[in-house]
Amino acid sequence: MATSEEIELRVESEDSARSAKRSAAAKRIGELAERRAAIVGELDDVERELGEVLLDSSAVIEIGELARFTDVPAADLTRWRENQLKSQKTRRAKRKKPTRASGPSTAPQQKPAVPRAPSTDKAVVPEESPRAREVAAKTPAGVS
Repeated sequence: MATSEEIELRVESEDSARSAKRSAAAKRIGELAERRAAIVGELDDVERELGEVLLDSSAVIEIGELARFTDVPAADLTRWRENQLKSQKTRRAKRKKPTRASGPSTAPQQKPAVPRAPSTDKAVVPEESPRAREVAAKTPAGVS
């Protein structure tokens, strides 16, 4: 039968070999994942550039002609161009100023309602909502 010290040495020996294999596997996976991320980034850059050139050249050459001349499938050329168009539209939309959510753009800006303390000599009348004031302002006099 093995002594306590021998058992401890055997376990440590097994564990150290397993730890070395786990460490090597983790390092290799990390390196490959880093390499993949770099390649994907480069591919994104190339596809963006392809889209830009396709858009710039669309006035002088069609996708069908490019496909015939280059042996690149028309579906790929179309996808790259469309992705670039979407990207440009997204960038333009992000640059635009936000629009007001309510009312026409020509409507005058209303000041926020300021709460007033009720006076002691007048009856308290609830304030109209901004929408009610707007409707009332647009209604001709004498029409209820």
